[in-house]
Amino acid sequence: MSSAPTPESRPALRTWSTLSIGIGGMIGGGIFAVTGLAIDLTRGAIPIAFALAGLVAFLTAYCYLKLTLRYPSRGGTVEFLNRAYGSGVFTGTLSILLCLSYVVLLAVYAYAFGAYAAGLSGAVPDAMLRDALGSAALVALALLNFLGPRLVVRSENALNVLKLALLAAFVLAGAVAPAHWARLSPAEFVGPWPLFSGAMIIFLNYEGFELIANAAPNVADRTRSLPIAYLGGVLIVLVAYVLIALVTVAHLDFAAAARHSDNVLAAAAANFLGAPGAAMIAVAALLATGSAINATFYGSGRLTYLIARYGELPVEFERDIRNQPAEGLAAFLILALLVLNLVPLNAIATMGSAGFLLVFAAVNLACLRLASETGASRAVALAGVIACLAAFAALVAETLLDPATRAQVGVLAGMLALSWLIEVVYRGLTAREIHMGRPGAGGRAR
Repeated sequence: MSSAPTPESRPALRTWSTLSIGIGGMIGGGIFAVTGLAIDLTRGAIPIAFALAGLVAFLTAYCYLKLTLRYPSRGGTVEFLNRAYGSGVFTGTLSILLCLSYVVLLAVYAYAFGAYAAGLSGAVPDAMLRDALGSAALVALALLNFLGPRLVVRSENALNVLKLALLAAFVLAGAVAPAHWARLSPAEFVGPWPLFSGAMIIFLNYEGFELIANAAPNVADRTRSLPIAYLGGVLIVLVAYVLIALVTVAHLDFAAAARHSDNVLAAAAANFLGAPGAAMIAVAALLATGSAINATFYGSGRLTYLIARYGELPVEFERDIRNQPAEGLAAFLILALLVLNLVPLNAIATMGSAGFLLVFAAVNLACLRLASETGASRAVALAGVIACLAAFAALVAETLLDPATRAQVGVLAGMLALSWLIEVVYRGLTAREIHMGRPGAGGRAR
């Protein structure tokens, strides 16, 4: 069995590269996949919804910053949870919930890829074609990650620049073209409760800053680069999302947004840039979702490897083939294919956002508990805990109140129960020792 590369063997990350990790993770497939759903839920208040979700993300990013500066580790979130809560079932359950949330995220990205690819091909984007194209993208990009991981890493910065340039062109062209800005007036807002719960549906659009934590050992100047990457990255993405939402609603009425929910940005672009503009946004969507699937596969396979090193998954996940964590990669692919083809988008978005909100609430609480070591503001950490838990409660309550979405809570409950059950059964069968993922510390199944 070959060994994974050590952090010390990798090149140091400068500020721009570190910032790019966060921005690339946040501006991925989510903005293309769930903007239509968000418009349907919040109507003219969609820019406010993105800002509210961004505020929750900013509070959490602050806690991640403080924890990362104190405990730089490839384990990232898993390291923080073990530091704060020890190595019990609670920590293991949260680690597995994080894995399942990434599975859901892969399904969201693949859903958007399939929808925009079908539209770009000129075919009628029915559900079967959309899911087939999304499934093909998942399989192809999983194989690419296994066979050519270096190509994945090298391509990410270029893809990030290109997709951001295309989205910037969309915003600038939409801002100067004649538009119906009255759709963004308070008369078109939903009430405070649907607005807040709708904002939390799209929270998964911001989760990508979490990837910065895993790269921390490779950052050259952490005290300078990490604040810019975490806090600056969330603010940059927040502004970008708000601008995209403003332009989309100004150029596409609510009924049209509902009809074109799967590829709403392309439909909006067609109204002020014509067919070439719609094709441009479709290309941007394919680049964004493709690179997001790439990056998520690249990080998630390693996530299972790291969790196994912490003793919270079977030892088989510590093996690698061709220096790749093949078992984790295969598990994420199979589960993502199942979610994509069996679960509707609104349920997928609910599951993903809820999962990340719970994990982030635990990380914020970890920051509060470790404030004496990290130097974090207890008030900000507490605000992050409250914001994440309130957002989770609002998301669940709104889902329960609507008879059409009530069953989604059962799907979410199943995801939480599965995380706990996997950990309890695994611990009971193996009695595996926890060793905090550090070299030389044992931790094999006994």
